[in-house]
Amino acid sequence: MKKTELISTVAEKCEVKKQDAEKIINAVLDTIVETIAEGEKVQLVGFGTFEQRTRNARTGCDPRTNQPIEIAASKVPAFKPGRAFKDAVNKDSQE
Repeated sequence: MKKTELISTVAEKCEVKKQDAEKIINAVLDTIVETIAEGEKVQLVGFGTFEQRTRNARTGCDPRTNQPIEIAASKVPAFKPGRAFKDAVNKDSQE
């Protein structure tokens, strides 16, 4: 599902205009991104938790030259699904 399809589905389910649904979805996504960038967690009970994780610096390998290179430490966004989300995804395999 692409973002435009998500907007259409939300607009239909909430019985609002697509423009309003787009504003809401964009506001939610922007808020999640801003919060994670500040180092805080966003926890949606039953859905999951968005958080920032730190990757340590490490030595890698340049695939073109096979020479070792240093990869700097970085912060990356991460998502951990909640139990209800996992259960919904695995529902078909449990039947």
